[in-house]
Parts: sequence; C-alpha cells; structure tokens
Amino acid sequence: MTEVPWSGRPADRTLPVLYSFRRCPYAMRARLALASSRQRCSLREVVLRDKPAEMIAVSPKATVPVLHLPDGQVLEQSLDIMRWALARHDPEQWLSPEIGTLADMEALIADCDGDFKHHLDRYKYAPRYGPETDPLHHRRAAELFLTRLETRLSQHPQLFGARPHLADFAVFPFIRQFANTDREWFDTQPLPRLQDWLAGHLNSDLFQGVMIKVPTWSPGDVEPTFPG
Repeated sequence: MTEVPWSGRPADRTLPVLYSFRRCPYAMRARLALASSRQRCSLREVVLRDKPAEMIAVSPKATVPVLHLPDGQVLEQSLDIMRWALARHDPEQWLSPEIGTLADMEALIADCDGDFKHHLDRYKYAPRYGPETDPLHHRRAAELFLTRLETRLSQHPQLFGARPHLADFAVFPFIRQFANTDREWFDTQPLPRLQDWLAGHLNSDLFQGVMIKVPTWSPGDVEPTFPG
C-alpha cells in the first residue's frame, strides 16, 4: 500500500470523532460508508493492544470502530455507523438495492457476521480457541457462505444487482480476511465470480482511499480529517 501523508489540522469538535484501526474489517466497512457519504470526521487511529483511555471512556466495550458524535451520542457498532452515515447522505444509493430489499441485504450481512465470522475466526486464529480447534474444519464450514455468494454473483456482478450496495461493502472486508488467511489456496478454488468481485472491490478507488496509512493517535496530536 502506498503511504500518502495526510494534511494535518487542529481537531474540530463540530465533527464526529472516529476511532479506527486500519486493518480491522469492521472499521473498514465503517470507513467505506463514511467516505461514500462524504461525512467528514476527525480520525483517531488506535493500536488495539494499547487502546487510548479516551476511547474506552466513551465506549467501554473497547473495540473499533467507535463514532463519537458532537452531540455526545456514541455509535459502537460498524453497521450502526454505516446506517447513520448513509441516512444523512447516500449518493451511490447503497440503501436502495436493484434486486431485493434492504431487509434482504441486512439478512445476508447478519449471516456474514454470524456463522461465517464464527468459522472465519476459528480458521484464521485457531490457536486462540484451544488445541482441539481444527482450522480446516472451520474453513470447510465457512465455504458454505462463499458458495452462496458465488451463486448470487453468477446472476449479477454485485450481490444485489449490477452495482454495489450496502451488502457488498459490509461483506467484502470479511471475504478479504478469509482469502488472505491462505491466499494461494483461495485463489485455486472454483469461485471465479467471487474472486473477481473481491478483486474489484480491493482495487477500487474507494477502498484504496480508506486504507491510506495514518499515524497512531495520541492525546494532543493533530487529528487528520477523514475522508482525506
């Protein structure tokens, strides 16, 4: 990834504050929606092993992303941040699928965040779950969701039509994480449409823009404005 310096500016408390971690798929989906909606915020990049007290104070769950709004409201779930941003401004019509309904998209996202994420974690981080955890068992179980996506993508280029919508942007960061666990294996699987779909999102200007590296935030630091 090319490193591009951000233009620093003093923190502006008329803006929301986003606590984020660049490589977290939940934070990725939140940043994607904020960027698409052109919702400016002050960005605080954190290190998960050394979370700032300021983030924990507003969100004791201490996981990213967290969006602290100027009125004091705190959004602690990535999908809530996506919905909030897109409700304010949805120029690409992420919330209006060409095929199916918003409820259909949210059901697919729930399957991603539920069973698929359960198996993804145990495939990618098997030692965390004990010596009895078989990563290949969980990879096979996760493949069921990949096959569902491949079937959908055989009918249209994106999950709910010809253009990407909320579901595409909410799901693909987790498919990226799954694929990168063993990229050589993933690239040899009979999932050509899913592989092309993933590559398209990874190479998009939107994704490249939200993955620009920024310095880790510490209290007193100048905070970059996101999107930059």
